[in-house]
Amino acid sequence: MAEGPVTDFATQKREKIGQMAGLAKIGTIGALAMGTMLSTILGAGPAGADATLAWSTGTHGTPGVIDMPAAGAMGDGEVSATIFARDGSLRSTYAFQITPRITANVRMAREKGLGATGGTKRDRSVDLHFQVIDEAGWRPAVAVGLRALAGDSVHSSEYIVASKTLTPRLRATAGIGWGRLGTEGDIGGGTRPALDTNGGTNEDVWFRGPFAPFAGIEYAATDKLTLKAEISSDAYAAETAAVELDRKTSLNFGAEYRFNKMAAVSAYYLYGDRVGLQFTATLDPRQPAAPSGLERAPLPVRPRPALSADAAAWSGDWAADPSAQPAIQGAVAEALRKDGQVLDSMRLSATAVDVRVRNQTYPSTPQAIGHTARILTRALPASVETITVTPVVNGLPGSAVTFKRSDLETMENGPSTQILAATTVTEAARGEGFAPTEGLYPRYQFSVGPYAEFSSFDPDQDLHADMGLRLRGRTELAAGWVLSGSVKQKLFGNLDEQTLRSTSGAPHVRSDLPLYQEHGDAVLETLQLAWYARPGENLYSRVSLGYLERMYGGVSGEMLWKPVDSRLALGAELNYVRQREFDGRLGFQDYDTLSGHVSAYYDFGAGVTGQLDVGRYLAEDWGATVAIDRRLANGWSVGAFATVTDMDAEDFGRGSFDKGVRLTIPLAWATGKPTQATFNPVLRPHLGDGGARVNVEGRLYETVRDTHMGALYEDWGRFWR
Repeated sequence: MAEGPVTDFATQKREKIGQMAGLAKIGTIGALAMGTMLSTILGAGPAGADATLAWSTGTHGTPGVIDMPAAGAMGDGEVSATIFARDGSLRSTYAFQITPRITANVRMAREKGLGATGGTKRDRSVDLHFQVIDEAGWRPAVAVGLRALAGDSVHSSEYIVASKTLTPRLRATAGIGWGRLGTEGDIGGGTRPALDTNGGTNEDVWFRGPFAPFAGIEYAATDKLTLKAEISSDAYAAETAAVELDRKTSLNFGAEYRFNKMAAVSAYYLYGDRVGLQFTATLDPRQPAAPSGLERAPLPVRPRPALSADAAAWSGDWAADPSAQPAIQGAVAEALRKDGQVLDSMRLSATAVDVRVRNQTYPSTPQAIGHTARILTRALPASVETITVTPVVNGLPGSAVTFKRSDLETMENGPSTQILAATTVTEAARGEGFAPTEGLYPRYQFSVGPYAEFSSFDPDQDLHADMGLRLRGRTELAAGWVLSGSVKQKLFGNLDEQTLRSTSGAPHVRSDLPLYQEHGDAVLETLQLAWYARPGENLYSRVSLGYLERMYGGVSGEMLWKPVDSRLALGAELNYVRQREFDGRLGFQDYDTLSGHVSAYYDFGAGVTGQLDVGRYLAEDWGATVAIDRRLANGWSVGAFATVTDMDAEDFGRGSFDKGVRLTIPLAWATGKPTQATFNPVLRPHLGDGGARVNVEGRLYETVRDTHMGALYEDWGRFWR
């Protein structure tokens, strides 16, 4: 085992315990107007005033004044949805603060008159906004951004921007823009190269061509109302040429009213010709929608009686009685059942106990371990000093978490870091000596809930969606053997009205999705038998057989190497699948294929995980997928991915590579009640045949990650909860 990962996690454990160009060409009128407004509202505060004015969201869904960007950032981990509308334009943007400095968004827009034949252009794009320097003292915040970093979007542009809070209620912004943001009042630059009309990345275009300055100010008239003004460097040339907009001035004015931290509405007067309205909803994962603490209170630790009060229990003689362990195991199993957990098996001696437990309730593994440890102090004889709790998922034991019972007794009312310092996390013991809980198999679970399904956001079609009910079932037949499936029934929607049909020259491994979405009645989504095992030290395996997903059935095999104390994990997967019939029943089509990948996973700490997959995809193209995900301690996760393969750009489809943003929103965050259910939307501008993988339920890294050292330490604060 490499020393690096072990040292990294040990260090993490100890830490947890212990320029700008001038505005000469802006124009005399604009400069005078901006100067007049500044002199009117400028307060007496010093130039280095604290940044108490909240960052606003512009019309493009990221930190901005109005149309022009600002150098701010949303709160770490925040997610926002913005709808901006003016006559001729409608923009819907979903923004994600992936790290404290990086904001990413996915935007879907309808622009009147800008289509190929003068109709409405349905524009899909992805933006990145990077705050290079945050504001401090006299230093302004500085950010660099890419709008519509791929394809021929009408919003394609780049910028460098600085923002400074002049008083607690006043902020000024100035910057330089390229592309669309360099079309009005440009002060230099050559010819800008043409955009990639097939949707590929435009790195050859970034920060090329004419560039122009822009500026803006924001003034907090009250704690809820913010007034704005800006000088725009966007000429709106395409809109003006299409007679969709009459641009009379570079000045924009606006007002934002913030109802609370979650909702704001804005009104704008744009270019002397249009009125715009905007609504922004923001979710902060660190501020749950429902109050916490609605789960059942854990049983308190029970101190052991004095030696004089129960000498036999302290001596350990009880262990010689063959009826002792079954009685203790039965009591522990019943107490865990009431707590929403399942006792898988137990190994008990006069001085030590090792229990394997399935957490079926709590979204936090340390919270489930803490509940289990306290239950054990109430059921075990006094001689048992060493307690080991091993979480089990799909029959796979994760880390073995070991405490001294005396530490639990003395540290219950202290901080969680105190018990963490006295805790040992190691590889789970092999299966010898564990007594399975009586009557454990077979074990059935069923659930019924709503579902929503959307079209693939093809740029030439409107959004289509269905809603209905989904029935899920799961049966654990024996240790590591899981039979599961799901059936859905459409209640209402319009996915059957899609007219899109694939013309790709590649095998239609994903582009025929609309043909599947036409059938919404009693669809068998999945029905599979999976076998999970531990073939060796630090090794995990999975074999899945059946209807693996909506479009494919077959067999999938996977192997993962993942030491419990390592940041690095390595995996390999091989799939042989056949494409299913469009009606979602039991039949198959003629297309079959062999696909597979080798994968590397790395835990960078602070909840950030990177993943690299290299191999063969469903359309028999070869390539690689890079993904990075940021997970917060409360279960929220946001990530981005991109796939590039050797498929011809024409066959790959719009974009020449697959990309998107994925979210995980725990239902416990919204309800305040403990549950492992999550909402997992994936947003991508286009779904094509290139870079497509089989969607297999229960892949190994996602199965075991939360039970290993890194994830346990990240979420350890919930141990005593």
